[in-house]
Amino acid sequence: MAASDPPAPHQPISRKSLAVAAFSTIVEWYDFTLYLYFATVLARLFYGGTSEALSFTLGSFALAYLMRPLGAVVFGHVGDRHGRRSMLLWSVALMTAAMLVTALLPTKAEIGVAAGWALFLLRCVMGFSVGGEYSGVVAYLLEGARAERRGLVASLASAASEIGALLAVAVSALTVASMSEADLASWGWRIPFFVGAALAGSVWIARSSMQESPEFERQVTAGSVPESPWRHAFANHKLGIFRAFSISALGSITYYVGITYVPAFLTTAGRLSEADSLWLGTAAAVAVILVTPLTGILSDRVGRKPVLVAVALLSAVLPITLFSLMGGGSHGQALVGALVLACVAGAMSAVGAVATAEQFPGEGRVTGLAFGATGATAIFGGLTPWLAERLVATTGQATMPGIMIAVVAVAVLPVFLTLKETAPARSG
Repeated sequence: MAASDPPAPHQPISRKSLAVAAFSTIVEWYDFTLYLYFATVLARLFYGGTSEALSFTLGSFALAYLMRPLGAVVFGHVGDRHGRRSMLLWSVALMTAAMLVTALLPTKAEIGVAAGWALFLLRCVMGFSVGGEYSGVVAYLLEGARAERRGLVASLASAASEIGALLAVAVSALTVASMSEADLASWGWRIPFFVGAALAGSVWIARSSMQESPEFERQVTAGSVPESPWRHAFANHKLGIFRAFSISALGSITYYVGITYVPAFLTTAGRLSEADSLWLGTAAAVAVILVTPLTGILSDRVGRKPVLVAVALLSAVLPITLFSLMGGGSHGQALVGALVLACVAGAMSAVGAVATAEQFPGEGRVTGLAFGATGATAIFGGLTPWLAERLVATTGQATMPGIMIAVVAVAVLPVFLTLKETAPARSG
């Protein structure tokens, strides 16, 4: 089978197992969003509240993010060698432990500078464990869904991620609103992390009842499980890794610059207050939740390639104008710009999930995704919001984030145009 050929037909797994896999991505983005929302509180508690404390807190987050590719490669080996289910159980177990220990951490007032180092190390553990989530979940959903519904089913993981972000916003807001600042600093900040640990533990329990991927079971039966998934991926899937990298590069920059960075952009530009910017971010998350399954259905009907090309063209044309609009327009125009960007990013995430996984046959799929998709996310996701902010500050041009997205879109468009269609042909 060629690297870009669709997987062979198989019997789908139960809806329960698919639902557990799809919606368990809530935990990953709950933690991601929670840490950013509590960054100012954590800065005071763990780094002393100095003028550099927030930079240390956010810097720790950025450095820990670089652990994701390493985690993806390690967990990818587990997924390709010992099964997708085993991989997903180990990754969420590590996430549960990391969030629980974070909730129990002593602060700088109690143990000094060791508190900040402990928080940083736990972020690294979290980044490492999260690295195995995307590739494992997407591979499992692709291999477990009926062939004609793979786009829709894989897109649900993206929608569930935004649900996790909204849950973090809600828990954070309730925690802050229900207690004094003194209580929040003393013990209240721990509550959202305990909630996250409980949520992750619940996901582990739910995943323990999941079926194994039928694709991995086929490999076991056929005796085709790779002895060394890393060597197998590089020996057989170089083109697939490149294509997955290209798809994920556009997916990452549209999401992290087009959604995650937008509230900070609007606040820095003086267009909206912090509170209004966060509300706008919430509206963007809702837009992503709505657009991702619709895009998944569209990719099942017309194919992955047409949707990828269309989104790449939109990403090349729209973001420059939209960032200009958000940087100098009214509040209403800022809202429209942010929502349109969110829809473009959500569409790319939806079709990108299934398209990246379909660049590989079953053997070595998770490792191939780790090298390709997760590697691109580390470069075009974790670093691009920082780069966008620096470019805006240096040049004074509000369009710079849009230019960044457009450049990546133009660069990957030729790759999309030469892709072989991986969606199954529809009859009738």
